[in-house]
Amino acid sequence: MLAAIFSGFVLSPATPWIQRYARGAAGWIIALLPLGVFAYFASLIGAVGAGETFTVAYAWVPSLGVGLSFYLDGLALLFALLISGIGGLVVIYTGGYLSGHRDIGRFYAYTLFFMASMIGMALADNAFTLFVFWELTTISSYLLIGFDHDRKGVRDAAMQALLVTGIGGLALFAGLLLLAQIGGSAELSVLRGQADLIRAHDLYTPALILILLGAFTKSAQVPFHFWLPNAMQAPTPASAYLHSATMVKAGVYLLARLSPILGGTDAWRLSVTVVGAATMLLGAWLAWQQNDLKRILAYSTVSALGMMTLMLGLNTKLAAEAMLVFLLSHALYKGALFLVAGAVDHETGTRSIDRLGGLRTVMPITAAAAIAAMLSMCSLPPFLGFIGKELFYESTLEGPVAANLLIALAVAANMIYIASALLAGLRPFVGPSRSTPKHAHEAPLNMWLGPATLAALGLLIGVWPGSVEGLIESATGSIAGYAVEIELYLWHGLNFTLLLSAITVAGGVAVYVVRDRLHTALAGLTGLGRWGAERGYDLTLVGVDRLAHVTTRLLQSGYLRYYVLTIVVTTVGLVGYTLFSRVTPTVSLSISDARFYEIGLAILIVLAALMAVLVNSRMSAIAALGIVGYSVTLIFVLFGAPDLAMTQFAVETLTVVIFVLVLYRLPRFVTISSTRTRIRDAVIALGAGGLITALILLATRVQFHESIAGYYLENSKPEAHGHNIVNVILVDFRGLDTMGEITVLSLAGIGVYALLKSRATGRGEQ
Repeated sequence: MLAAIFSGFVLSPATPWIQRYARGAAGWIIALLPLGVFAYFASLIGAVGAGETFTVAYAWVPSLGVGLSFYLDGLALLFALLISGIGGLVVIYTGGYLSGHRDIGRFYAYTLFFMASMIGMALADNAFTLFVFWELTTISSYLLIGFDHDRKGVRDAAMQALLVTGIGGLALFAGLLLLAQIGGSAELSVLRGQADLIRAHDLYTPALILILLGAFTKSAQVPFHFWLPNAMQAPTPASAYLHSATMVKAGVYLLARLSPILGGTDAWRLSVTVVGAATMLLGAWLAWQQNDLKRILAYSTVSALGMMTLMLGLNTKLAAEAMLVFLLSHALYKGALFLVAGAVDHETGTRSIDRLGGLRTVMPITAAAAIAAMLSMCSLPPFLGFIGKELFYESTLEGPVAANLLIALAVAANMIYIASALLAGLRPFVGPSRSTPKHAHEAPLNMWLGPATLAALGLLIGVWPGSVEGLIESATGSIAGYAVEIELYLWHGLNFTLLLSAITVAGGVAVYVVRDRLHTALAGLTGLGRWGAERGYDLTLVGVDRLAHVTTRLLQSGYLRYYVLTIVVTTVGLVGYTLFSRVTPTVSLSISDARFYEIGLAILIVLAALMAVLVNSRMSAIAALGIVGYSVTLIFVLFGAPDLAMTQFAVETLTVVIFVLVLYRLPRFVTISSTRTRIRDAVIALGAGGLITALILLATRVQFHESIAGYYLENSKPEAHGHNIVNVILVDFRGLDTMGEITVLSLAGIGVYALLKSRATGRGEQ
């Protein structure tokens, strides 16, 4: 299992090299890996369908409860099959679509990296492992969307996707942390057994909100839906792979995986159902208004993701079954239609439906695949899409949340959804032929193989739904949280659900017929889009940019003195507030036991410091600083620290020499700061000094452990074989510290030597 998960990461760096030497055959060769992974997972369908699960676990960061653990059940297997199978077809398709592109090898690398990340996310059992792979999908999708980074629109779209899904990822991480804290484990398989405890906990609602934010941003739910259509700037293979079959379903997968843990509450049902319904309606409404094939498919994908989310919000066994069948059918027909859109663009030079028509005569294989996928998207028998839509209506009718309202909204959204299917899958291929920027002809084998395969699978599974019945049953049990029995069949009988399907198809065809006139009539409403969620995103970016500009102008002045001033004031303010608001001062300033020469040294240090500040001669200031340093050296000597005294003496001497060598070259001393500035600096300096003094006085009164002096006395001879305790401490017990001090002395000596050897250079010399 680990080989299947990580093989994509291993091969990814080698794909540019394979492309360099295999050239036109590279796509076929590289596709062997995802197809091999698909074959491996396909071999487990029987065992998983029979109820068996597979686990692999390795310790990663045990102290933090992070394990590299993976869990393969029906839900994980369904996603792994879609990710690897469609991934293999997309890699083959890429060889034709990007043929001759200078960076096609890099695209292969990104694709395999993304595939491995998605498989790892789908199989992860540890919450934090899942998050790591979740973020890897975000990074790899950013690279795929921004592949043609020479264009500004592409860069903006990639950044938008990264920011929206990245912020959602941060929310998800916080939610998973809360979930692990509540359940006492980061293993999802363990948390499923703690579901009742988690749902009754006070932190359940915050955890739910954060996790839903992560899922909603990834799966383009309202109000985060806008990034997905803009991501159509990506090459078509990336759009087909990321935005129809895999990445955008990551949020749906997360909701499905966590449904046994977080589902079943009113908060879950209300939030997930309402957001799903709103996304379903808005995506469908925006889809039929588009003229670009990929944007039609993108907005219809948003609508489909809303349907899946809605079904998960209903939180019933039938809704889970319906969601999984719909998810599978959607991956097949939408992946096929995206690949068809890319083939049409590649062979005609345009994706605008207003400039396309009659392509069935020059692109017959592509047209057949497109029409088959379109029929499945229209939910017509005997395609799998029909079964999925029937189950969707049944689950909505039996759902516990406002069934009548939901079914009305679902029928309206699906009517427009079908119209979008006809626009993308039928309109370019029927009617009279139109002039296109490029002479249209059939796409090469590697470009029509993928859509033909996916469309054919939608038909074959629809005719023989029993072929996936065991897999869907196991996956449904994973979502429901208990073992279930299901039966998939094409014909559901003459019932109300079939009537709803017939009404939906008829309404969808009607919307398609009047689409152009309706589009013209509603043209005046297009300006309302300026006030949508994307406008809020743009305004947020502008606001952040302006805030950064103001902050930079305020803090990044270019003057070192202001940087130091800001750091000191901030430190004094924060540390001082914390110190005096939480600690009761218990400082004793008694000097009754101080010796006269200690008091004299303290007075000398204070007077020398004042002199360094007040004198108008640089040399006098250096001398005063030297007095301070040498006085500190004497204190070390008096208190039995000869090693520190030696270091202090050496460094102080070198510092004075360096100051003299540098400062004597400067112009005559001139006071350039105002009296107000000097007073301000004095107040800040006194505040900083006073804070440090208070911290030292408080720290010297606190002793958490006994003195270690006794340890050194007892162990210097038996452990280090030395009679001179100071030497033993320096060389053995604190050898690294001594080495650091020697390093400092060496560097200081080298610096002084360099200054002494330097000579004033003439003008123009370096």
